Amino acid sequence: MTVEFHRNLVGGRWVDGDRRPNTNPARPDELVSEYAQAGRETTRAAVEAARAAQPAWARSAVSERMALLDRIGVAILARVDELAVLLAREEGKLLAEARGEVTRAGQTFRYYAHQLLQPAGEVYASTRPDVHAEVRRRPLGVVGLITPWNYPLAIPAWKVAPALAYGNTVVLKPAELVPASAGELARIIVDAGVPPGVFNLVFGPGREVGEELLTAPEVDGISFTGGSTTGGQVARQCLAHGNKRFQLEMGGKNPLVVLDDADLDVAVACALDGSFFSTGQRCTASSRLIVQSGIHDRFVAALAEATDALRVGDPLDPASQLGPVVSPEQLDQNLDYVRIGVAEGATVVAGAAEHSRAAGQFMRPTLLAGAGNDMRVAREEIFGPVSCVIRVDDPDEAIAVANDTPYGLSAGIVTTSLAAAERFKREARAGLVTVNLPTAGTELHLPFGGTGASNHGPREQGGYARDFYTVPVTCYTGW
Repeated sequence: MTVEFHRNLVGGRWVDGDRRPNTNPARPDELVSEYAQAGRETTRAAVEAARAAQPAWARSAVSERMALLDRIGVAILARVDELAVLLAREEGKLLAEARGEVTRAGQTFRYYAHQLLQPAGEVYASTRPDVHAEVRRRPLGVVGLITPWNYPLAIPAWKVAPALAYGNTVVLKPAELVPASAGELARIIVDAGVPPGVFNLVFGPGREVGEELLTAPEVDGISFTGGSTTGGQVARQCLAHGNKRFQLEMGGKNPLVVLDDADLDVAVACALDGSFFSTGQRCTASSRLIVQSGIHDRFVAALAEATDALRVGDPLDPASQLGPVVSPEQLDQNLDYVRIGVAEGATVVAGAAEHSRAAGQFMRPTLLAGAGNDMRVAREEIFGPVSCVIRVDDPDEAIAVANDTPYGLSAGIVTTSLAAAERFKREARAGLVTVNLPTAGTELHLPFGGTGASNHGPREQGGYARDFYTVPVTCYTGW
């Protein structure tokens, strides 16, 4: 199999760098691709290219931007099977999930092509006679996009597409664990005819590439998806270097509440999907299962049985239901949290606290019962196939425990009571709320984001993305 070499894209040119390997988490000895690691100099050149190209791109006709975005989307959708295999090999996502992600990426570009035909400003009555008042929107400018490894095509797509649609130029820094997906996206964007400098790609570590984006005076905004600690550093750097606009999506510690009146099969299905699918490597994963006493024991028994029945294996094998953990470091962190949970007093009722390295980067999904909401496993984002069950006595306690977290991305409830569902939608402190559905799962035309430590800045996706990538300008005209 040919091993592709993905280079940085700077001002329309493919630029070399230190050659780095990209391996398969299901088969750690297998080389998926190689990539050229950028340094500060290459990143600086990418920023300068984006700055030089931005004025002309901002003035470009809507029809030009629409056509480009549509061509990109069509090209992605034409390569769904090929790109899905690549994504599954480098990230470890099941092939079916990978196909869905690639499809979502293509649809996202096409969606924003059509968003350009939506109303772009507002007209207001002025309080002054013979004065016309309106609000127009102009592009933010040059944006740095820092994306994570768990959705290596979908998240870059939902940042790049609106950025380009609204007249911005882009420097994309993908996670180092998934360079091939970003590299192929860059090739598609170039082949679709993007003008030089409008879209740039740089591979490399945050301490060099990321820091250069955060401190460069030519960068007007940063959109970041990743951990809360890094997100805090991003915010501080943006404020210290030009008061850049920043948008942060920083994960969650998401509750799924199960009330006594819940349909047990629905509750187990929601918890199984939300907690463990995608190997638990989703910021919207259900990592706290808050269960009322009357259904608690039956729920734990049924979920433990369903969890132990999940088939963990190679993501290209149709029989697999969970793929590998993305990296050895992430696997070590997951297993450490299981040991911490047991030490704090929780009990492993599915999965295993120990792990044999002979199997590679695979981990059995693990369910911890008897957890308290004050335990580290209930407070800290694990980002792996580990979930804990917390017993509560009544709906009031369930909502209180669900909201007792610094995060606020997603929250779900399983109940047959319309009153309880409506109360939860009203009182749950989260940006996404589900009823009788898994906490994970979003749609490209609806806003995505949370509260508290999960989010800062305007929402992503849908028409709400315009709030980050454009600047409202109030205009007055006298007659």
